[in-house]
Amino acid sequence: MAAPSRPELIEHLIRTRIAGEVATPRENNLAHYRELANGNRYYWLGLELGDRWNDEQDVLAVMAERCGVDGDPEHRQGQDTIDPELTVDGLDRAAALLRKAAQDRQRVLVATGHPGGLLDVHAQTAAALSAVGCELVRVPLGLTADEGVVAQLAGVAMYERGATLWHTHSPQPMAEILAALPQEGEELPDLVIADHGWAGCAAQFGIETIGYADCNDPALFLGENEGTLSVCVPLDDHVINPRFYEPMTAYLLDTAGLAGPSPLV
Repeated sequence: MAAPSRPELIEHLIRTRIAGEVATPRENNLAHYRELANGNRYYWLGLELGDRWNDEQDVLAVMAERCGVDGDPEHRQGQDTIDPELTVDGLDRAAALLRKAAQDRQRVLVATGHPGGLLDVHAQTAAALSAVGCELVRVPLGLTADEGVVAQLAGVAMYERGATLWHTHSPQPMAEILAALPQEGEELPDLVIADHGWAGCAAQFGIETIGYADCNDPALFLGENEGTLSVCVPLDDHVINPRFYEPMTAYLLDTAGLAGPSPLV
């Protein structure tokens, strides 16, 4: 697929509701911000936020700035938004890290807690980095987490349970990988590309991390705000057709110099 221009991509993001007026309702967003502020670690996505974000209005302010949700605390119900300009800005920052990874032949780990939505985005990114000589981390066999196993398909680590790939926010699968690699005599990754708790855990571990996050998952945006997470790309992480992400992926890889028959070397 040919990469769209920035204006073309923004139009596509709005039309497919990856950004713009997204499907996630305002009340769901605010409920998650409140849970995070109240110390519910499920919503911390593997980051250690301490007591720094115990006011949900502070969380909302960051989400308005970095994700593009409505910053009005009196807007309690109905439609909420992701700013498509911020989505593309995040892709541009992510592309700069991918370009550096390619130039330096970095060791990269790619993972997703959203296989129903973002698997192809991650798989194409992993394939493009592998094609220019980056080493993709191979997940050690036999790792278990949350009553399931850590699987790896198409270069992407995921959570499997009952022979099914599961949506998960848990940081535990990534924690198991990062604990197992040194025990196997393997180095930790230089760069992680992930989402949900996979991204938060890696960032908390001190690894340079690109994370994708929806407007109801504030922790990764707070991590970027604090400098723990390198890049957080705002988007609806599970739209009705995963093919809708293809232009976005094409833009990302093209901007990183990883697209076409002669990618950056």
